[in-house]
Amino acid sequence: MKKIGIYGGAFNPVHYGHLRTAEEVYERFSLDKVVFIPSGRTPFDKPDLARPHHRLEMINRAVKGNRHFAVSDIETKSRGKSYTIDTVKKLKKLDPDAELSFILGIDAFLDMPYWKQPDGLMDLVSFIVISRPGYVFHDLRTSPYFKGISTGTLKQLDSRRSSSLIVDTPSGRKVFLYNVTGLMISASGIRSRIRNGESIKYLLPDSVKSYIISNTLYK
Repeated sequence: MKKIGIYGGAFNPVHYGHLRTAEEVYERFSLDKVVFIPSGRTPFDKPDLARPHHRLEMINRAVKGNRHFAVSDIETKSRGKSYTIDTVKKLKKLDPDAELSFILGIDAFLDMPYWKQPDGLMDLVSFIVISRPGYVFHDLRTSPYFKGISTGTLKQLDSRRSSSLIVDTPSGRKVFLYNVTGLMISASGIRSRIRNGESIKYLLPDSVKSYIISNTLYK
């Protein structure tokens, strides 16, 4: 059975933090592939969100040459609003035998109760919840999907005395908590630097930087 990591997000723009996270998750969980899925239109779109085709092209450029990374336009080509549960259902139909794991940050997992049909989503896939700058695993103690989890164990993750933890959920699905290399790079920070006319070199691949400049994005 193929093990596929689904890495969704705005990727506005994609940067080395995203790419390094995908590489570490691929290696740690022995995945066959990590599929980047830039969001299409969502209920949470922000004014400075680049158009879907731009974000799709930037990811295509960023992962070029990496055989265990792939990119899907399943959301960017959709005319309507995109919801994670609908995307996952489509992916399972396309490859029914694949074992799917959804990769997301602590902040996104905490927001899950407000997503469309979150309980149904928990029934469909496993989750790999990764560390994120500005967030701690201890915050997950409030999640309705974790029952009786030790706060001491979560604090061990935050102090990096342990690198990963497996949590059982009421649906029977596993949630894997995992510490990735903490690169202090954010898409919002990159956009801010662009608006201020500051350098973004070494924050993202040169191919992505060139695309941003040639298409005057984030000005």
